[in-house]
Amino acid sequence: MNILGIDPGTTTVGFAIVSDKWGKAEIVNFWVIETVPKDELKNKLRDIWSDMKELIAEYKPEIIVIEKLFFQNNLKTWIDVAHARGVVLYESILSHAHIFEYTPLEVKSAITGYGKADKKQLQNAIQLLFKLRELPKPDDAADAIWLAYMGYLNKRSLEF
Repeated sequence: MNILGIDPGTTTVGFAIVSDKWGKAEIVNFWVIETVPKDELKNKLRDIWSDMKELIAEYKPEIIVIEKLFFQNNLKTWIDVAHARGVVLYESILSHAHIFEYTPLEVKSAITGYGKADKKQLQNAIQLLFKLRELPKPDDAADAIWLAYMGYLNKRSLEF
């Protein structure tokens, strides 16, 4: 079973594939979908949609976990990221995968036991959990790993 974690954004979208191998979570792949920073939003959304479609076709996830948005001070950035999240959610729905959505606070609480943990603490937890030689980078991809891991932890709530 493959689980896809997605950390939405407009310039970078973090993604991670975690697989359930004999009852143990294993990282299959992680990185970022990148768009041209100064490009128009419509072009970025097209690129994100295209790459999401390819990711889903390649890995055929049964569960997709997408980070919920939390309000930021910059309303324009928040709205643009909401558009990108919508594209990710739409393509996820078309895949017929089970979809989970979590806020950063929910994930931090589940992974570290502390809802206000910083990114470094989460990266350290992921490094220990998956026995990685170094901290997972870039940050957006590391975020996607813990989202996918949340899907792994909560897959038991589904009937397969």
